[in-house]
Amino acid sequence: MEKELKERIREIIEIPILKKNMELVDLEWKRERNGWVLRIFIDKLGGVTVNDCAKISEMVSKILDKENLIHHFYILEVSSPGIERPLIKKEDYERFKGEKAKIILKEPISGRKNFKGIILGLKGELVQIEVDKKIWEFHLNNIKKAYLQPEIKFK
Repeated sequence: MEKELKERIREIIEIPILKKNMELVDLEWKRERNGWVLRIFIDKLGGVTVNDCAKISEMVSKILDKENLIHHFYILEVSSPGIERPLIKKEDYERFKGEKAKIILKEPISGRKNFKGIILGLKGELVQIEVDKKIWEFHLNNIKKAYLQPEIKFK
C-alpha cells in the first residue's frame, strides 16, 4: 500500500513542481517515531532556497488535500537534496558527468559493491564511472544507491 501511495503522490506532484522550474528529485513516505512523514526533495539550477521549499510545500499540501489520498495525520517536509544529492533518474548520470559520486551495487562486480569515482555518463543502460584510472560499467538495475560526493575545500 505504501509503495502505491508513494508512486501516486509522485505522479500528481511532479508536473506542478516542474512548472515552478524545479525538479522533484525524490520523495519518501514512511512511518517514523512521531508518525507518518512525507519528505519531498526538490532541486533547481543554482540551488533551492527556503522560500522555494515553502512555496512547494504550500502547493503540494493543496494538491494532496484536493486529491484526498492520505486519510490520516502526516507531516510534510520539503527540502533540498543536500550536497550529497542522490542520483535516481537515468538522466542524472548525464547531467552530473564529470562529478564525483559513490555508487553502491545490489550485486557485486569483481567482489566489490562500493565504488567512488568520476561519472563518465551513460552507454545505453550502463552507467560508466572512472575509479583509480579504471573504467567500470554498471547496469542501472544493479545500482542500489548512488549519490554525489563533492569535495569540500577549506581555506
